[in-house]
Amino acid sequence: MITRKVVSDMNDQSQIEPPEPANLRLLRRLVTVLTATMIAGFLILIVLLVIRLPDITADRPLPLPDAITLPDGTQAAAFTQGPDWYAVVTTDDRILIYDRATGALRQSVAIAP
Repeated sequence: MITRKVVSDMNDQSQIEPPEPANLRLLRRLVTVLTATMIAGFLILIVLLVIRLPDITADRPLPLPDAITLPDGTQAAAFTQGPDWYAVVTTDDRILIYDRATGALRQSVAIAP
């Protein structure tokens, strides 16, 4: 019987948890608040993308030029455009910038290696 009492006392003591330090409690709360803030921010970003992205692409489709006349011997590698210009990057390391309204070559920029 004595051994049972000792064993039961040891079991009771192992189940008692010491009080949590105050700085550990504060740290746990800060981590929880940070996690909730990050989740809320991420959800707000997703909602804004879903709300605004269809409006941007549906209202104004990108106007592409019907034809682009490149100088002889050049081949296009890439294309980009701005509000009143468009540019063609050629395989011979040049950027040809054209006027959107007239289609005339505005500027030619050589890409240095």
